[in-house]
Amino acid sequence: MSRRFLNRKLDFPQLQKKYRAASANLDQRVPREAALADPEGFLEALGTPTLIDEVQRGGPDLLLAIKAAVDRDQRPGRYLLTRSANLLTSRYAPDTLAGRMEAVTLWPLAQCEIEATATNLVDALFEGSPPEISAAPGRDPVLDRILRGGYPAVVDLPAAERERWYRAYAGAIADRDLADLSGATRLAEIPKLLRLLAARAATPLVYREVGRRLSMDNKTVQSYVRLLEMAYAVRVVPGWRPSLASREGATPKIFIVDTGFLAALLGANRQRVAEDNQVTGRCLENFVAMEVLRHLEWAKTQANLYHYRVGDQEVDLILESWSGDIACVEVKSTVSLSRKDWRPMSQVRDRLGDRFVAGFVIHPGRDTQPLGDRIWAVPVSALWQHLT
Repeated sequence: MSRRFLNRKLDFPQLQKKYRAASANLDQRVPREAALADPEGFLEALGTPTLIDEVQRGGPDLLLAIKAAVDRDQRPGRYLLTRSANLLTSRYAPDTLAGRMEAVTLWPLAQCEIEATATNLVDALFEGSPPEISAAPGRDPVLDRILRGGYPAVVDLPAAERERWYRAYAGAIADRDLADLSGATRLAEIPKLLRLLAARAATPLVYREVGRRLSMDNKTVQSYVRLLEMAYAVRVVPGWRPSLASREGATPKIFIVDTGFLAALLGANRQRVAEDNQVTGRCLENFVAMEVLRHLEWAKTQANLYHYRVGDQEVDLILESWSGDIACVEVKSTVSLSRKDWRPMSQVRDRLGDRFVAGFVIHPGRDTQPLGDRIWAVPVSALWQHLT
């Protein structure tokens, strides 16, 4: 089963037909009770291949039964297990299943998945080949995509229904997913923390400062942010330094995984996202960063995502391939660019020499334009348009 196929909307009837598989959704009472009462018999009745949704609701004995079944018959692809938060960090997982499973993160849909294009900006970066785009649609359609987000459940909903869904989702994270992950019963601070993180999206994350604003210990803030990462609500992007040893001390950056959710947490409608420069810039950088993160999932080049900030030098995104090559992305919310917009990127290029492959300044412009040696201005639509 391909990563790209999995990364699309998870449609169980479609998966059943494609792979001739049985399935069980443990959010439903009858299969859940069967799994809890007799996990071995439950698996035997399903047979393989089989798809089990919300597998953690079957309890620790079901996971142990799956482990035993895999050990008896090690043919790959017999079980597809899903849940809305990281299975391996669930308090219900008594064993990491290390060596027995491959984990695939299903982020919200990328814009290229929604458009059904074969675009991958990460590959374009590491090939040093900017997408040749002309007459891009401009700023307004980008704002619409930011507000829509990428959760399959809301992609086709009207704006008012979509906003209600996102508000309910914020509560569901604390009430269900985080309770599953931590066993904690006092998670009332999570919605307030989420709103504060949204207000600081695409900026450095200083735990002590967040804790001071919420009257929380900074270690508690760190543990809650980690829980939110496990529930795929936020993403912490580490700081990059040329020296591997010095990266551990670099301040990370916080992003909300979906920009529709981000707008809902900010209480920002389309007019505010369009007219409030602070909100526009924050939402656009968050949007581009999380689209790049999705593209990394199926890119040909394996790479890690960072940001770079030292003194007055800042590059929004640094991608470092496993071979050590570097690509950069800077995000600007203005159509017109000036030299200062790519100066930090050019300084990184000059320092790294041949290790620097390419840099894109992504903005709501209409055309791809060269800005200097291995640096180009690229329209935001390069994230979903066919690249040529």
